[in-house]
Amino acid sequence: MNKTICSACLSGVLVAVSVPAQAERADREKPIHLEADRLSLDDLNKVQTLEGNAVLIQGTTELRTARLVVTQDADGFQKATATGGANGLARFRQKREGVDEYVDGEAERIEYDARTDTTQFFVRAWVRSGQDEVRGRYISYDAINEKFLVTTGAGTTKTASGEGQARVRAIIQPKAKGDGATETRKEPLNLKPAARVAPRSD
Repeated sequence: MNKTICSACLSGVLVAVSVPAQAERADREKPIHLEADRLSLDDLNKVQTLEGNAVLIQGTTELRTARLVVTQDADGFQKATATGGANGLARFRQKREGVDEYVDGEAERIEYDARTDTTQFFVRAWVRSGQDEVRGRYISYDAINEKFLVTTGAGTTKTASGEGQARVRAIIQPKAKGDGATETRKEPLNLKPAARVAPRSD
């Protein structure tokens, strides 16, 4: 796999990371299933509020949290805002396209947009794709274009535990041998029928 990053430990305020992590293309075409201990429905404004072990499932995409607010736009696409519970964290999972591998993430707040297939992670954010992972105060995950955007947010807001996050961190595994190697091009083998086949002598 092609994995590119400037450093294994990044101290800049803004970092763009390209990690192969394309989501299942069929996910956003599938219905959204909701489950919780309590459900409040505002049908006029197309808002559902779920509390207590709230779960959203759309295809291979999952959101699990304590409180979940789901809104629907005029075209029928949903946006979901997940807020963490006792431990302050909401959790996200989505299968990658064409491989048996998932993108997993968690944060104090997660916002999922089914129309654009983007997910935003706010405060104590962590996302893992395969063996690669990124951490920061804010992570934006664009599943269609296979990109992460990570920021530190240093000095702006502290985490629920009162600790600030001063650095963005990423762990990117090295490429496997032969991954991305270019094969030597060969001229095509042209087969032509023989004009005459000699009879066997045995």
